[in-house]
Amino acid sequence: MTSSHKYRIARSFDAASGYDAAARIQRIVAGQLAQRIERACPPPGPKRILEVGCGTGFLTGHLRRLYPAARIVATDIAPGMLEQAQARFRNDPDITCHVMDAEQPDLTGPFDLICSSMAAQWFVMRRETIGRLAALLSPGGVLALSTLCKNSFARWLDHYTALGLPCPMPTYPDLATLGQEWPLTGTGAWTGETLIDVPHSALTFVRELRAIGAAVPIPTHARRGDLRRILKRADSDPTFSVNYEVAFGIFRRTPHSGVFVTGTDTGVGKTLACAVLARAWDASYWKPLQSGIADEPADTSSVARLAELPPARLLPPAGVYAASLSPEDAAACEGEVIDPDRIVMPPAPANRPVIVEGAGGIMVPICADFLMLDLMERLGLPVVLVARSMLGTINHTLLSLAMLRQRNIPILGVILNGPENACARSAIERHGRVRILAQFPTLEEVNTDTVAGLARHVPRWETLYPADGAGPQ
Repeated sequence: MTSSHKYRIARSFDAASGYDAAARIQRIVAGQLAQRIERACPPPGPKRILEVGCGTGFLTGHLRRLYPAARIVATDIAPGMLEQAQARFRNDPDITCHVMDAEQPDLTGPFDLICSSMAAQWFVMRRETIGRLAALLSPGGVLALSTLCKNSFARWLDHYTALGLPCPMPTYPDLATLGQEWPLTGTGAWTGETLIDVPHSALTFVRELRAIGAAVPIPTHARRGDLRRILKRADSDPTFSVNYEVAFGIFRRTPHSGVFVTGTDTGVGKTLACAVLARAWDASYWKPLQSGIADEPADTSSVARLAELPPARLLPPAGVYAASLSPEDAAACEGEVIDPDRIVMPPAPANRPVIVEGAGGIMVPICADFLMLDLMERLGLPVVLVARSMLGTINHTLLSLAMLRQRNIPILGVILNGPENACARSAIERHGRVRILAQFPTLEEVNTDTVAGLARHVPRWETLYPADGAGPQ
């Protein structure tokens, strides 16, 4: 977005002296977002809150009611709107108002909660902005957003279409597009709601758009008198109303930095991939559930040897079993039932990622009602999926990716093991909408030297997770 356009937006909202009276939908959406925030952040709640695009303070008031002890920084690009918010909360010393462009945040985190109601539709660099805001979250912190989405104002647009006129309203993303834009530092989901407003007349609707500062249209070349034709046609409709399609998004930053490495099957090279990633990213390693130690060395020992990891960077497993079976069956052989609540990541060395290795594929059972997929969802780490490069890999890989996305689990990328297969690689990239992080050739011998060599071809951690959160997602 150009600085001149942002200036026009700020000026438009500053001129909105009748905002509170006209912003019926904004008031309703703020209340609905507050309800979602309350569910996502139960007591004792966040201690430090950043609100983006606070306007005159609809959501701010809900935040203060929900979290009376929190320190709130309420920001907006329009100084005039902030003045109204500041006047509203002038007796609250723990609410600070600050002029800020959300696309270039100038505050220092971390914040336990970052929220924004009906402001994200003004972001031009939406993915990057969401990434920058998420980077200001504390570990486990929540980003809560509401924004307009696809088919908003469809009924109003129908009148333009019937007259063969271009509509000056912006276009908005659908829920699937928004879902693809969450950063990889946590997990998030969007839900949609339809709100119907029935203005007194079409002219009232247009005037109220101006009153709330939303009349900053996309560039068009409408002829004089076009608006009058639209208003006349809309007013001739006895059922005239305006629909708002509102998306609500809740994102939670993972408490840990790292990835969860899983595979399309057993024996596809997960442990090799973990050793390479640990070496490339100077990471720690954790195998939550280890089975099969009666038949071969434990994966923790193998990764430690191949990646040359010191003991301090090896996190102890939650369960170790002798039989080469799924964790559920291996534990049963020893008279045990695994309790998922006891699978908790141990304290890890600070300032370095953790490579978490699963057992088998994503649908491997841990206990009666808990799969490896459930553990991935609980940990909230982005997934690296390891797959064979040979015949059959397309089906297995795409099915695994589909299951991960069904649970809103972020996917960092795929590692292929085996001979070069350009067709399979291309199909996985295109149909799976995923990047191939690396392809490892068939190895005659696996040792520290080969692992170090492969590690040099893996993208650097800093390029995948830049400090401002706005890099490749």
